Amino acid sequence: MTSYKHLFQRALAAAPERLHMAAHSHHLWPDASWLGHQAAWDDAARLADKKWSRVMGEIWQGAQHHVARELKLPDPETVVFAGNTHDFLVRIASAIDARPLRILATDGEFHSFRRQAAAWVEAGQATLDLVPATGHDPVAALAERMAQRRHDLVVVSQVLFGSGRVLSGFDRLAIHAAPEGPWLLIDGYHGFMATDTDLESIADRAFYTAGGYKYAMSGEGVGFLHAPPGFATRPVQTGWYAEFDDLSLPPGGIGYAPDARRFLGGTFDPSGLYRFVAVRDMLVRERLDTAAISRHVAGLRDLLIAGIENTALGHAELLNPPIGGPQARFLALRSPHAGKWQGRLLERDVVTDVRGDVLRIGLGLYHDERDVARFVEEAGWL
Repeated sequence: MTSYKHLFQRALAAAPERLHMAAHSHHLWPDASWLGHQAAWDDAARLADKKWSRVMGEIWQGAQHHVARELKLPDPETVVFAGNTHDFLVRIASAIDARPLRILATDGEFHSFRRQAAAWVEAGQATLDLVPATGHDPVAALAERMAQRRHDLVVVSQVLFGSGRVLSGFDRLAIHAAPEGPWLLIDGYHGFMATDTDLESIADRAFYTAGGYKYAMSGEGVGFLHAPPGFATRPVQTGWYAEFDDLSLPPGGIGYAPDARRFLGGTFDPSGLYRFVAVRDMLVRERLDTAAISRHVAGLRDLLIAGIENTALGHAELLNPPIGGPQARFLALRSPHAGKWQGRLLERDVVTDVRGDVLRIGLGLYHDERDVARFVEEAGWL
């Protein structure tokens, strides 16, 4: 099996004794990201005030095209960036007139959404209708309720962050979405660049959000949103970067960009965009697309599953066994000992991740067979 460690020399050399098995969490940064980050600093020093022409020109457009190419989007201008995906959730919700806001989601969504939705409900600003994520087909259950048009916003994850279950069939939801409502928001944080994603058929009816922190290998500060034209045209939560000189606007009016820039806020740190573009450019040069990386990870995953069978981890329930079709980039092992295992592994400089009673072991491009062998050895001490 090919090793790609040469693409991550800086991150691996920074902590040579560490075994980082949490690529689904803080994915290690490839060397290309360092070059991108340095370029951001150099442009700020060289161009000073004029740097924003380059940021909002070549860098911004390069990042848009990379996202659009990855998601099979017809138009890169439907992509907008922000410091995190939470900003987009708040701005989308602010564009809905109805209060309380009627939200439909699964009970397996990410903590950021769950916390914000709970806060809205507590404040009387929203109601929340939940579908069990453990059901046979959560998307079908969402589609049935969405068809009744009793909700304003529907939120669903592409990959459930707790179990690693991959959801599909979002066209069954998008068919019910309309500019007048309801709106569909797909949270792709564990799907983007982890599993092949084709949004072409629903790009005109669904929002999709993800970011660079995980499988895009670009770190913080590079959340993005695909915003379908005609949906949420005037977010109330807005900033001066979203302003647009609309010639038909009366004096003193508030203008919005006609494309996805309508979701922009205020001044932001562009270094994440530089890193994202540098990493994506590197992957193109290396001829590594999402499918190729997934094949690399799948081989290691199979070795890992076989290797831990005779360790304590082998007694845990594997929530996302490889049974064909798209797979998450992490194993989700349920056990009452999950927290204890994570702590003991960390004492041995082996990084994993725990959510409640689920131990998550993430694999990425920077792993090879040696890492799997060491992890299996360390798991033998649990």
